[in-house]
Amino acid sequence: MSKPDPRSAEALEWRKLRKTKHWLQLRDMQLTAHPYCRFCEARGKLKRATVVDHITPHKGDADLFFDPANLQSLCKRCHDSAKQSEERLGYSTAIDEDGYPIDPRHPANRD
Repeated sequence: MSKPDPRSAEALEWRKLRKTKHWLQLRDMQLTAHPYCRFCEARGKLKRATVVDHITPHKGDADLFFDPANLQSLCKRCHDSAKQSEERLGYSTAIDEDGYPIDPRHPANRD
């Protein structure tokens, strides 16, 4: 017996967009053009991306969902951790080699 999906009815509706031919082609194009995780690259590491992420959450907006300028390649680990944290907090917690936050939206970077 399968577990019930905990996502909202809206989120379940949006998931249908990921099964469209247009999305699958766009996803393949993104991963071909940008094969490495954007977050890992920012930290000086090269890790193969497996997830195509929406930079600005689309919340079901098909124009935003299919906008190539709104896509970034991420590895699953960064997508499921750093990206989710960033969306919750409103800023990235990534730090540079000296230990300072790299996101200008981070509270430590505000005057």
